[in-house]
Amino acid sequence: MFKGSIVALITPFKDDKLDEENYINLIHHHLKNGSHGLVPGGTTGESPTLSHNEHRKIINLSVKECKNKIPVIAGTGSNSTAEAVELSKFAEKAGADGLLIVTPYYNKPTQEGLYQHYKKINDNVGIPIIIYNIPSRSVIDMTVGTMARLFELKNIVGVKDATGNLDRADEQLKVMGKDFIMLTGEDGNAIEFNKRGGRGCISVTANVATKLCSEMQNASLSRNDHNLQSRAEEINKILTPLNKSLFIESNPSPVKYAASLLGLSPEDVRLPLVKITDNTKKIVKEALHQAKLI
Repeated sequence: MFKGSIVALITPFKDDKLDEENYINLIHHHLKNGSHGLVPGGTTGESPTLSHNEHRKIINLSVKECKNKIPVIAGTGSNSTAEAVELSKFAEKAGADGLLIVTPYYNKPTQEGLYQHYKKINDNVGIPIIIYNIPSRSVIDMTVGTMARLFELKNIVGVKDATGNLDRADEQLKVMGKDFIMLTGEDGNAIEFNKRGGRGCISVTANVATKLCSEMQNASLSRNDHNLQSRAEEINKILTPLNKSLFIESNPSPVKYAASLLGLSPEDVRLPLVKITDNTKKIVKEALHQAKLI
């Protein structure tokens, strides 16, 4: 169910308020241009600064507009277990196909704390849960051993791996096996990650290079077709400058600027994030030119 180019969807704002009309347009852009799944309310969607009502609204809009055409994996993580449980239950009731749960940031729980956090959410829902392991943002790193314990639970099905360490894909595949869904959270290593047993990418770049990301994943996952593998590598080279440019400053400020150049979304972000500098704008714009997106 969860594979390919799954977009970590940005949240458009107008006068610092959720722009629902634009959000719906973004969803249909991805339906028309080949995205294989949608993540509303992830960290790329600025979940830390969304109100609870806004967070619920974008989940509802995503489920309603997708209409089972592509999976909706709702970002419902929090560093408060009770809050994560509440939002996860809401997403399940709304009709989300799965949940993306980030490791609790700031609190710095132990591995046992991580296990109990995810177990509590697991025990309160009945839909698939993807662990989101991102040490650079959360400070903590979930070990493969803890992940293996969680995989024994009924709803834990895989991981969004944003460690940047490709060896982790090898370790996870060895311990959990092929049934464990591995998705990378790093656009830059998407091809190599798939070669090591990955099934796709929860992608920032797909917000603005939607067709290219979709085509690249389709080609990359056709593992026995040499021509398609070559095409995947070709697209990856095209996207490399863009992938890098979108993380010069804190995500999602660069990708929102890129989206604004394509007429997809305003560049507005919520404090404490700010718009990117003029120098970064030049680099992002040049990367879009190189990818022939503008």
